[in-house]
Amino acid sequence: MNAPAPTALFTPSWHAELELGYGRDGDCTRPTLRRHKGPLRVQKHLYGEGPQVCQHIIVHPPGGIAGGDRLDISATVGCGAWAQLTSPGAAKWYRAAGPAQQSLKLRVEAGATLEWLPQETIVYAGAQAELRTEIELLGDAKLLYWDMIALGRPASGERFDSGHFQAHLDIRRDGQLLWHECQRVVGGDGLLDSPIGLGGQPVFATLLISGEIDAELLERCRTVASAVCGDLSQLPGLLVARCLAAEALHARAWLIELWRLLRPALLGREAVPPRIWST
Repeated sequence: MNAPAPTALFTPSWHAELELGYGRDGDCTRPTLRRHKGPLRVQKHLYGEGPQVCQHIIVHPPGGIAGGDRLDISATVGCGAWAQLTSPGAAKWYRAAGPAQQSLKLRVEAGATLEWLPQETIVYAGAQAELRTEIELLGDAKLLYWDMIALGRPASGERFDSGHFQAHLDIRRDGQLLWHECQRVVGGDGLLDSPIGLGGQPVFATLLISGEIDAELLERCRTVASAVCGDLSQLPGLLVARCLAAEALHARAWLIELWRLLRPALLGREAVPPRIWST
């Protein structure tokens, strides 16, 4: 008698896509494209600071990302438009037997502005999170981008002792590379506690904004009162801010204070925090 064929192990997964577009209509920025596939959506567009800035809140209804999941997000901001994209809460990457992936492609045309301001990303111990971001700026396009990564869940006694987090980020202006970064953090690695690594801090955050500021504003940013260990570097055409923190809330507060200072100087508008950040 022949032995029964082995049963294949089935692991359910989601492949979700979201494609967004924005255009200038007189003095107003309006959505021109909103296409989705799978569990990835945006809520109704908002104008919390007037018609010039169109805000969308990106929602992933399952609430977390598991092994085998893939999220593909793209957005194009047309000439003269201004889009601000954020999220309703933390993105959670769960423990998994295989990798989960996110691809983010952003295009900002001449005269346009994009703010990419998600809330924190929590990477559970045992997760295999792989992120890739590509940003293309054209002409005098403006960008403000940040991310916050929390490894493990220290409040629950969970250290990031297994799994991995990796991220790839490229920013180009008119095809010329402005910023290239590759990160890979492996659970339990010595760099998590090393002074030349994360120094025992489970949270790290980055803010990137196009343009250059004077020495006085740079010093004001460096003296922002905060519980994080952070600093800023002015590069040609790009300002970079980084921090290490014990809690995501501390990193988030630091980024918001920098945003309040830098947005008027480099993007030309006073900072108006999205209401979703207070809920």
